[in-house]
Amino acid sequence: QVELVESGGGLVQAGGSLRLSCAAPESIYRPNCMVWFRQAPGKEREGVAAIFTGATNPPIYAGSVKGRFTISQDNAKNMVYLEMNSLKAEDTAIYYCAARGNQVCKQSYYAGTGPAADDMSFWGKGTLVTVSS
Repeated sequence: QVELVESGGGLVQAGGSLRLSCAAPESIYRPNCMVWFRQAPGKEREGVAAIFTGATNPPIYAGSVKGRFTISQDNAKNMVYLEMNSLKAEDTAIYYCAARGNQVCKQSYYAGTGPAADDMSFWGKGTLVTVSS
């Protein structure tokens, strides 16, 4: 049973932009820590951005995307977005939307360790982003 649905992936040239969307059921969306992960071929799944939909806590970004990616939310639509700018070939991956079990983002995420896949309770099927150099 798919509970989170991603969209917006595609092929883009290096330096370009894409906007990913994640639709969540209301029961999952709020309040909850919503996270974008990505997984490139042969690499581990990496948490790239996170946001807590139940308050105005600052978003969390992996160092590899900070300053280029922006995570945002639309509470009226139960949507989370990932705006990706200045894309690089190394951003090529399957991007997944994930959510905890109606819990806050862990303090360790804010401290720099980043979201862990094992902390998530819900996942989407992913959307492929390919950046050509």
